[in-house]
Amino acid sequence: MTSSNSTVQTLIRSIIRDDVQALSAYHVPDASGFLKLDAMENPYRLPADVQQKLAQRMAQVDLNRYPVPSYAALKTALSQHFGVPAGYDVVLGNGSDELIALLSIACARPGAKVLAPVPGFVMYAMSAKLSGLEFIGVPLKADLTLDTPAMLAAIREHQPAITYLAYPNNPTGTLYDEAEMEEIIRTVGDSGVVVVDEAYQPFAQRSFMSRLPEFPNLVVMRTVSKLGLAGVRLGYMSAASELLQEFDKVRPPYNVNVLTEAAVLCLLENAEVFEQQAADLREQRQQLSIQLAALRGVTVYPSSANFLLVKFTDSEGKAGQSPSFADQVFTKLVEQKILVKNVGKMHDLLHSCLRITVSKAEENAVLLKALQQILG
Repeated sequence: MTSSNSTVQTLIRSIIRDDVQALSAYHVPDASGFLKLDAMENPYRLPADVQQKLAQRMAQVDLNRYPVPSYAALKTALSQHFGVPAGYDVVLGNGSDELIALLSIACARPGAKVLAPVPGFVMYAMSAKLSGLEFIGVPLKADLTLDTPAMLAAIREHQPAITYLAYPNNPTGTLYDEAEMEEIIRTVGDSGVVVVDEAYQPFAQRSFMSRLPEFPNLVVMRTVSKLGLAGVRLGYMSAASELLQEFDKVRPPYNVNVLTEAAVLCLLENAEVFEQQAADLREQRQQLSIQLAALRGVTVYPSSANFLLVKFTDSEGKAGQSPSFADQVFTKLVEQKILVKNVGKMHDLLHSCLRITVSKAEENAVLLKALQQILG
């Protein structure tokens, strides 16, 4: 056994990239038995009548056949429902993660760079590094808004092939200023693309999708995950047709499976269900933000997503160093079977912060009661 293990380790050192060996796998904690408020999921299950419609549709799927690689019907449905401009196509991905990977692969010329505000979605940097691109992170301001002068200076210095702007941002929930984003898009110009990631658009109700014709270098990326379909894993992006065709060249031909295709087509026919759920969560976001802010030592940052970034300070008004007061709160929530996201180690700006998914009123009430006990 020891000899075999030694051989495997030698093999790994010989063939696996050093930077990959140094990585840790993306960790998703076991949430069995927990109130799950860590992954920005829609908490609502499908209504019974929609479940029945979906079951009937799924039973008709030809599982023995590959998907039709053009995905014409699915693309048309997405474009019509989500306001893709006339004459613009979409590229589909197995979630936004795959789309980000495709962008990295397509743009991975020697010396190419990816730029994004930080803290931001971790997959921007991860995907860039895995594709051999250099990642440049530009810190947000203390209030978690864009440091536009710093962004513009970094763009001029590094000439990034890809610039990401999450609208709103994860993990902060910040909805960046539209005029500042326009300035960034124009400054990048024809030296790179600007990807506006609108994963949380149902909760922000703001979008650059209709503005694609204004900016030849603009890519708008979305997902159906936050709308309430995280389990089907479908993302889509749109851009100028010539640009989109280049990205499509590196997409695996059958990357979206037939069950996902059939499910999304069915559920878009019942889109009013998800629109109402999003409206309910927007209302719950407002209520939860007010209730959390009323707790001792709690600061709630403005959010246009389906989560709240919350900072915790102790009785003396200090966030603490390591472990932070938020670490203690997180541990005590886990003890009460409540799972949120501890983002305090992601970036200095997030020190002593937890990210909390907005859920149904009754689940939010459980969280609030637990925090009231923890905070005294």
